[in-house]
Amino acid sequence: MARKYFGTDGIRGRANGLITPELALKVGQAAGLVFQRGEHRHRVVIGKDTRLSGYMIENAMVAGFTSVGMDVLLLGPIPTPAVAMLTKSMRADLGVMISASHNLFDDNGIKLFGPAGFKLSDEVESQIEELIDENIDKRLAPSANLGRARRIDGVHDRYIEFAKRTLPRDLNLEGLRIVVDCANGAAYGVVPEALWELGADVISIGVEPDGFNINKDCGSTSPEALSRKVREMRADIGIALDGDADRVLVIDERGHLVDGDQLLAVIAQSWKEDGRLSKPGIVTTVMSNLGLERFLAGEGLGLVRTPVGDRYVLEQMLQQGYNLGGEPSGHIIMSDFTTTGDGFVAALQVLAVVQKLGRPVSEVCHRFEPLPQILKNVRYRAGKPLENPNVMSAISAAEQRLNGSGRLLVRSSGTEPVIRVMGEGDDRIVVEEAVDMIVSALGMTAAA
Repeated sequence: MARKYFGTDGIRGRANGLITPELALKVGQAAGLVFQRGEHRHRVVIGKDTRLSGYMIENAMVAGFTSVGMDVLLLGPIPTPAVAMLTKSMRADLGVMISASHNLFDDNGIKLFGPAGFKLSDEVESQIEELIDENIDKRLAPSANLGRARRIDGVHDRYIEFAKRTLPRDLNLEGLRIVVDCANGAAYGVVPEALWELGADVISIGVEPDGFNINKDCGSTSPEALSRKVREMRADIGIALDGDADRVLVIDERGHLVDGDQLLAVIAQSWKEDGRLSKPGIVTTVMSNLGLERFLAGEGLGLVRTPVGDRYVLEQMLQQGYNLGGEPSGHIIMSDFTTTGDGFVAALQVLAVVQKLGRPVSEVCHRFEPLPQILKNVRYRAGKPLENPNVMSAISAAEQRLNGSGRLLVRSSGTEPVIRVMGEGDDRIVVEEAVDMIVSALGMTAAA
């Protein structure tokens, strides 16, 4: 059943479009009621990134939570994984991150975490959705039981200490020149400081947020500025975070991009050698390159694939007992440390390997040759194109064209009327022919 508000990563949309003060207030009230369990005084922590609309949404959510009797602890601008960590460590009943992640400033969103720091299940989100659209006037708190709100100091220091503790105590980053791009987002006040405390020579960009410039020509979605800065400063490595710092990409000393698949390979191999993998393998999505799967197989490690979305990666990790997973986009989850993707902690794991091996990042972070991968989108007006006999026949013919030398993924977008066709394999020309077979059939169906 399609949901009205929640998507694959909380509620997200245009500020003052979908994400209005009225909706934020109702989400606060609904989530507050769902998470009032027991007779204790209930608390929620709220963090945000640096978008202009964060002030509006934060205040509306405070009104919502306090109106149903929850106390609110305001964290200010701070990474999403820090909110998840602090929800658990501060023994809150609920955590909220106000962010649209890698989107530009005019979007915003609301991510919710349960008391253990995990994103909410579909079932709990459905309960909240039902309450958002109900009249809850009779469930508001009596005047004497309204919640209080206050800002919490020192949360940046707590997150920095948490992140540093994910490294061996005797490991430091002395001798490394690091350029870090914080995307003018939530990490601007913590990550450069943490890297400096670990002994690195730190050059920071994307650390001057003004409410409008989050993710604008910077961060993990626009790594070109970081690449130029790494070459200019002759740095050893560049670290690109996104607006809420739950994903990371790396730039090597030559200015070349290193994606999440390569970072997963680095961490997986290192953890295998150190005996730190809970199971011989990792979890990733259907979008991860076949080259990663083959590399891991050569290391005696398996790869479990899930639908696109870090929540599905984490779900499989928890169900099957894996402690490492992620996505090519740089969402990397290490369940020994975190309950959600943490771009900075993932970067620290890679930096630890670089220090241990004493080799250039271009060597350390190039574990396999990615197979040619082609992704094309086909927009449609109505109906279910993937159930069309001509499209189904084209998919079958495309699979035969690949003849076991690659793989195809054809799926509907979860956010727009688009069919995404992805193919990869050893021969780029064959892959493109296979993809075009399907795109052509979809195009004919869409035009009919």
